[in-house]
Amino acid sequence: MTLRVWDYLDEYEAEREDILDAVDQVFRSGQLVLGPSTTGFEKEFAAYHGLAHGVGVDNGTNALVLALRALGVGPGDEVVTVSNTAAPTVIAIDQVGATPVFVDVRESDYLMDTAQAEAAVTSRTRCLLPVHLYGQCADLAPLEKLAARHDLALLEDCAQSHGARQNGRLAGTTGKAAAFSFYPTKVLGAYGDAGAVVTDDAATDAALRRYRYYGMERRYYVEQTPGHNSRLDEVHAEILRRKLRRLDGYLEARRRVAARYAEALADTDLVLPQVVEGNDHVYYLYVVRHPRRDAVIEALRPLGVELNISYPWPVHTMTGFAHLGQPAGSLPVTEALAGEIFSLPMYASLTEERQDKVIAALREVLRTV
Repeated sequence: MTLRVWDYLDEYEAEREDILDAVDQVFRSGQLVLGPSTTGFEKEFAAYHGLAHGVGVDNGTNALVLALRALGVGPGDEVVTVSNTAAPTVIAIDQVGATPVFVDVRESDYLMDTAQAEAAVTSRTRCLLPVHLYGQCADLAPLEKLAARHDLALLEDCAQSHGARQNGRLAGTTGKAAAFSFYPTKVLGAYGDAGAVVTDDAATDAALRRYRYYGMERRYYVEQTPGHNSRLDEVHAEILRRKLRRLDGYLEARRRVAARYAEALADTDLVLPQVVEGNDHVYYLYVVRHPRRDAVIEALRPLGVELNISYPWPVHTMTGFAHLGQPAGSLPVTEALAGEIFSLPMYASLTEERQDKVIAALREVLRTV
């Protein structure tokens, strides 16, 4: 059997009865969209974060799009973010007509180099958008101060950081709003696309609810444009509502997997993940580095291990973003990382037996490449 970076089948077998009961409950309820399961999940997800409001949407990308719109970001504005991220972070900025302004990441942890953020702020800057990448938080304290000093919105991209903490504070609770993805691979994953935005601000919450429902507050009457059809459906909401109760267990399991990797690979020439002081890492991905990354990945395939690269192309180097005019070489750390990083299998239901197969294969390959 080939081992891949992510697999949900063992988790599904363990939770199958509850998942199918959730589906049956919704199908028997007579309401499939914006019903009690969505309302319940929104309240419970917000409460998990100690916040007043949660708004369920159809995917993580639109969580970012609607959050940006609700925060007043639009054409002519600039948003400071990173290029070492999944493309949807930047696609969302583009969708609202704003311009992404990239700063480099730190070589130690692959997160936004917040020391560069202030120099990136101009008179057009409207928002700071840090990405809590791979499962740990970017350095939020200086960004919070920078946002206050320049009257900027701080929007956290939490697609990869469900349950992560920084100095005891949950990811998603520092900024004006935070966007989450519940794509199946996520720490808290649905069985298809889903997303949410959390906020403590009532006006932001009201704007989000309008934007996700065509710009309407009452049926058939558009109050505000541009509106979207971006609703979280009841089936995914009910599944997420039940899985939310197991989230802390998922986090513990991921940390156990990470600890076993760290112990078993400490004497290799892999660069292992570094946890920032004060951070509680949730290991959405277990990202390592090696100067001969491509050779390592290729040599593992015949041994039944297929690994992933997150991400092989920095966003600013993609042809789809050539209009931004950000030249290759402008973000040296981001670009260097793209040639060396790769992800080991990481999910809560990964067994020790399967993890040991990955470790043994990896150690064998590292001796020869």
